[in-house]
Amino acid sequence: MIITRSPMRITLGGGGTDLPSYYRQYTGFLISAAIDKYVYITIHKRFYEELFLKYSKYENVLNVNDIEHPIFRECFKMLEMDGKYIEISSLADIPAGTGLGSSGSFTTALLKALYCYKNQFVSNRLLAEKACEIELDRLKEPIGKQDQYIAAFGGITTLEFLPDDSVKVIPLQISKETLYNLEDGLILFFTGYSRSASTILKEQDDKSKKDDDDITQNLHFVKELGKQSQMALENGDLEKFGELMHTHWEHKKKRAASMSNEQINEWYDLAMKNGAIGGKLIGAGGGGFLMFYTRDKMKLRHVLLQRGLQEVRFKFDFEGTKVIIQ
Repeated sequence: MIITRSPMRITLGGGGTDLPSYYRQYTGFLISAAIDKYVYITIHKRFYEELFLKYSKYENVLNVNDIEHPIFRECFKMLEMDGKYIEISSLADIPAGTGLGSSGSFTTALLKALYCYKNQFVSNRLLAEKACEIELDRLKEPIGKQDQYIAAFGGITTLEFLPDDSVKVIPLQISKETLYNLEDGLILFFTGYSRSASTILKEQDDKSKKDDDDITQNLHFVKELGKQSQMALENGDLEKFGELMHTHWEHKKKRAASMSNEQINEWYDLAMKNGAIGGKLIGAGGGGFLMFYTRDKMKLRHVLLQRGLQEVRFKFDFEGTKVIIQ
């Protein structure tokens, strides 16, 4: 039996600049952090010829071309595997469509497991590149590269997306004290809404491809906020980091009409009145998780729990995608 796991992520600055429609012209930059919420893939041999897949539904096929799940199908085709006599299951700590990068985590965990099944080593960088090839190139999803890279590498990491499609991966130079204080000050709440990141990001992607000046200037500003967030974090100025996150959210809402809604705005305003320094929706927007940096975690937690939001506690992950049983 083989079991792999891949972490989900939160974005700490610069989100949205990792789409090819932006970075191929202007270079993207963001800070991403892997967290201890995972997608797990289990592979084991079976006595029957069919490939058996278990995720939110079941599939039992003789030919990989008949697989309905697009990521499963393309991963098998990429690695030139017929999938016979194999059973694969996937589990996740957090539901898909909630803004924590679960699709990229799923793809990296699956590829890691399949490489392991073939007794082949795959580096973190190659794993991220192959996962991007699956989702962006083969499946033509209008998404960015953040999720695949942070899932593969883990940690709190700066990612620079260059016009030639290469990615610079550099760990954030943050002190242990700041790291612990950051972890203590961040708080995550599930809004109850799930959505397709592709749907939200397509609006931004289409505007970028048309050289929409408003979206381009918005992303330029957000990228600069990401670099300011890097400086604040590396200097240990978490108050400044929280303020930048609030400014980021105010600009992020302008990128797409479906980015937020009246209820999310109400929760956000309530949080800002009860100890939050800054916050935002994680991921593409439209639902998922609200994250805040706060000076009074107990007060903020009490207020938002009373409003029916569900807190998800987390720590940072520094291992990235890994094999946990082989």
